[in-house]
Amino acid sequence: MIQDILPLHLQNQYEKKQPDDTSYMMIYRENKILVREGETLAFLTYRELREICETAGEMAPQSIYLFSVGEETYFLTELPEHLTPEGYCFEKMFAVRSGKPKEHILAAATAWHLYEWYRDNRFCGRCGQKLMHNGTLRMLFCPACGNQVFPKIAPAVIVGVTDGEYILMTTYANREYKRYALIAGFTEIGETAEETVMREVQEEVGLKVKNIHYYKSQPWGFDQNLLLGYFCELDGERDIVLDTGELATAEWVHYSDVPEDPEGLSLTREMMSVFQQKFLSEKMS
Repeated sequence: MIQDILPLHLQNQYEKKQPDDTSYMMIYRENKILVREGETLAFLTYRELREICETAGEMAPQSIYLFSVGEETYFLTELPEHLTPEGYCFEKMFAVRSGKPKEHILAAATAWHLYEWYRDNRFCGRCGQKLMHNGTLRMLFCPACGNQVFPKIAPAVIVGVTDGEYILMTTYANREYKRYALIAGFTEIGETAEETVMREVQEEVGLKVKNIHYYKSQPWGFDQNLLLGYFCELDGERDIVLDTGELATAEWVHYSDVPEDPEGLSLTREMMSVFQQKFLSEKMS
């Protein structure tokens, strides 16, 4: 999955530090990220940013330390719109998922998560005053009323609904992602993740489930999520009542017809593969 980058590790503890020449500068505009042109996913370095600004007679913009991956440090910054680094372009965040190496995909998604948080929390939601950066924590605070704001993380479930050798697979309505997916949805206030599983399956396909058990979790910075994977079994009839506002299709797929995973990034795709491999292993034994 996207977080499986051993022997590397994403160190997300906040530190008050300055970039060096090799630090990666994460720059976003709307739903796009600045990346180097070419097949390898790479980002602008602080040395390159400084040289671009010096050539234009401008000061390098301020930056915020984000995290490190191995020996690489990452900072969030902005680039004046009239400055376009040669050999770089702005790509949609969705396109980043097909890049390499995997640790740079994780970095781009996690930095995007923090970028959206900083962007959307410039002012206090309680009193309207400008928020300030805390010097020791990943936190914004209001000097007027004392309000503290931490990064937003939205828990959501990914659900593998099974019926013997079949698994329920879906496609989204009105989304850019068009390949097969599983039932998914956000955990609401006052409910457990297991209750979310039952509710989302009922709402999206009109089915009841039983024997709900946890599989794995995954950070998904593209949407500010912490994804919780669950498998469960169909409880009753398998007739689907589709919520067309959420899904374009939903169908029972035999394990032998589960498509291969070309990316190996998402919890959803791993759960599909785990379901398939279970039966393939049984057939071979």
